[in-house]
Amino acid sequence: MQQHERFDNLHILLWLIKDICWMLEWTIPGTLMIAPTLGVAVYLAIKTAGKDVFWVNLAIVCWISANAYWMLCEFAGHEEIKNFAGIPFALGLVSVGAFYARRPSPNRQVAA
Repeated sequence: MQQHERFDNLHILLWLIKDICWMLEWTIPGTLMIAPTLGVAVYLAIKTAGKDVFWVNLAIVCWISANAYWMLCEFAGHEEIKNFAGIPFALGLVSVGAFYARRPSPNRQVAA
């Protein structure tokens, strides 16, 4: 088992914990959960650089970043600027689009 495979889904657990803290308005624990959640996602993106799955992992980094920014805006009482979270959300969509654009369709016929 490769090292990155041990952490492939750890960001999901951390993201859920962070969002539970957000929902319960636990400002300090929620804020502290940003670093490990984003750290694992960045680690996975770096470790998969050069592979197709990199684009999905990059999208996850973007989405966690957007989600964390939105949470911090709410915690700090600056909801008027939370819409800037749309930028990394959009970059995540572009990354997923790149992933699907680079993958050959399973139904595509290869010319002989």
